[in-house]
Amino acid sequence: MKKIFTYAFVTALAAVLIASCTKEKVYDDNSYWLSQEQGRVVYSSNSCGYYVVETNYGYTIIRNLDGLRVYEEDLMYGNFGAYGNRNFYNYTANIITNGTVVEYDLSYIQAQDAIDYYCPYGKANGSKIKESSTSQSKMSRPATLMNK
Repeated sequence: MKKIFTYAFVTALAAVLIASCTKEKVYDDNSYWLSQEQGRVVYSSNSCGYYVVETNYGYTIIRNLDGLRVYEEDLMYGNFGAYGNRNFYNYTANIITNGTVVEYDLSYIQAQDAIDYYCPYGKANGSKIKESSTSQSKMSRPATLMNK
């Protein structure tokens, strides 16, 4: 009787360990992603499920959906110019993350206000979005890209 319980316990433990293992989404063919829009993460916080990406067209607020951590200064590729769920390629970590674009093409002040709205607990830490030297001269997004 002891052997049956021991074998059942070991089998159950092995099943749990094997089932809990997950594989990261590592992408080897970068050509598709490198043809997409590029941005750099300028705000990321442990206490908030949102992060901010700076692109040539302004700042984009993204809600992280898959739990993969994005860090400040990570280089990202994807479609940052439209609302909705999509995948993004984190070039720095060489992984694909899933997120929802909730705001895009924002100025620095608008992005700071938006991240304060989405992450109210970041205010206590005095968290601010990193402002780059090129943030004053953002381009307007072409109308053809906005309709994709």
